[in-house]
Amino acid sequence: MIIIGITGTLGAGKGTIVDYLIRNRGFVHFSVRQFLLKEIRRRKLPENRDSMVAVANELRAKHGPSYIVEQLHDLAVKNGKNAIVESIRTTGEIDALRSKGGFFLLAVDADARIRYQRVQQRGSETDNIDYDTFIANENREMSGKDPATQNLMKCIETADFALDNNGTFQQLFDQIERIMSEVDARIKAANSGISYRRPSWDEYFMEVANTVAKRATCDRGRSGCVVVRDKRILVTGYVGSPIGLPHCDEVGHLFKKTIHDDGRITTHCVRTVHAEQNAITQAARYGISLDNSTLYCRMTPCRTCAMLIINCGIKRVVCEFRYHDAKESEDMFGDAGVSLDYFNDEVLTYDNQ
Repeated sequence: MIIIGITGTLGAGKGTIVDYLIRNRGFVHFSVRQFLLKEIRRRKLPENRDSMVAVANELRAKHGPSYIVEQLHDLAVKNGKNAIVESIRTTGEIDALRSKGGFFLLAVDADARIRYQRVQQRGSETDNIDYDTFIANENREMSGKDPATQNLMKCIETADFALDNNGTFQQLFDQIERIMSEVDARIKAANSGISYRRPSWDEYFMEVANTVAKRATCDRGRSGCVVVRDKRILVTGYVGSPIGLPHCDEVGHLFKKTIHDDGRITTHCVRTVHAEQNAITQAARYGISLDNSTLYCRMTPCRTCAMLIINCGIKRVVCEFRYHDAKESEDMFGDAGVSLDYFNDEVLTYDNQ
């Protein structure tokens, strides 16, 4: 039996993940939110987030930090099917569920403005608030010191898997399927007695970057990138044409030749914006600071990307492969104090290079 716990920021898409797992994986759903609303209605309290926080903290203080999720876990065990426990917000809840085995924690996040728009569209009992109240409610739940009180930040940091929900439904669904394949592999390994090795954070985020790359629209190098700080995805990007302009997959490549100082001639497709550039411009568009973050990408960024990376405050770049003309970028990163790491020492090549 698998128990999937879901945590994340307000309006990040926890319900969408739940719906997907129910519809496509046959999971049953148990919600901390609904458990609390039932108690709030029994007490005839206002149905708002203040009541939810107060009742949750009271129950956890009285019965233990994991009281609510343990009640839901008992219901899941009686049901006997793979189950989801949604809206986990305390470290005590996570510790209790991990101790029971077969538990995996998913964390989902998205840009605050996007999340606020989603909760307004959702219009549930606790969502009729302005943006400042939305942010204040979230900040109140981000960093509690007691294991019985809300600490979303710590919950997100300790998750087994992180999902970025700034994009389309399909992008989110692709991430869910990749994660569930990993969960299935871990369960299979555990049942066979084979020790499972969790991927490192670098391996994990590089896998996310490779998933993002599937959205790329230039087949010469379907590259993607992910920018991360404190183990949380800030923004993603993939190679593609500027918004509203035709893509290589639709009209073909736009090749230009470059004659280098040593006489070499290389051919480049200039129709598209690089994955790193798209990630950085997305961050600028939505007001997301990339200061002191790490960027994961397919190969060494080009000279232009390297300059943008330096100027937006990214302090580490992790590449899966080397680029054939990487020396200038590597020198700039070294001079600017940007750490550069490679998964492989292999130079990535492609047609018409």
